[in-house]
Amino acid sequence: NVPALYIYGGTIKPGHYKGQDLNIVSVFEAVGQFSAGKMSEEDFCQIEKRAIPGSGSCGGMYTANTMSSAFEALGMSLPYSSTMSNVEDEVVENVKKASAVLVEAVKADLKPRDIVTKKSIENAVAVIMATGGSTNAVLHFLAIAHAAGVDWSIDDYERMRKKVPVLCDLKPSGQFLAVDLHKAGGIPAVMKELLKAGLLHGDCITITGKTVAENLAEVPDLSPEQQVIRPASRPI
Repeated sequence: NVPALYIYGGTIKPGHYKGQDLNIVSVFEAVGQFSAGKMSEEDFCQIEKRAIPGSGSCGGMYTANTMSSAFEALGMSLPYSSTMSNVEDEVVENVKKASAVLVEAVKADLKPRDIVTKKSIENAVAVIMATGGSTNAVLHFLAIAHAAGVDWSIDDYERMRKKVPVLCDLKPSGQFLAVDLHKAGGIPAVMKELLKAGLLHGDCITITGKTVAENLAEVPDLSPEQQVIRPASRPI
């Protein structure tokens, strides 16, 4: 339990073919369509070649992006850092900012167990529910809670599920990818909607030295132009 923070390597950008965005699941689906005789070999091969255009984690709200988003909501990484694309310069800038924040955390003796509490885990799980995140988060947060000495059980997930609506239209259950979520305002935009709806603990301390509410104070409201994040008053 020493001062620390989480830095995410970043998500992958989508591939493209015939006007469609592609991701890893596009290949799985193409295998099924090709095997069923519903797709040509040319289209199948092109999707296979184009779906993974570079480095980064799987592009939808699968395990990696789910956990990076949850860690941001938990308070263990910097705002906006969990949905950045691996190949963008902002990932490098985030590392520089994170290094400076970590120095301040050392000076303040701000440790993970000061940040990871039952309330902050509830914040993380609220974001998982709101983004339609991976069920693997259940296993991971049981382990995180155990390591942090927090009383947390599998029943707590059901308690959170009943009160937190799905706000984000993200793959695999929806349309969009993590890069689209980033453009729409990222996890801070999702958290602000949850905070306004009374579904987030704004008084939890974060690695920035500020509370969740303080971090979200300057986050702009949702743009009506984007379709990725719904307001809490109009969930999916």
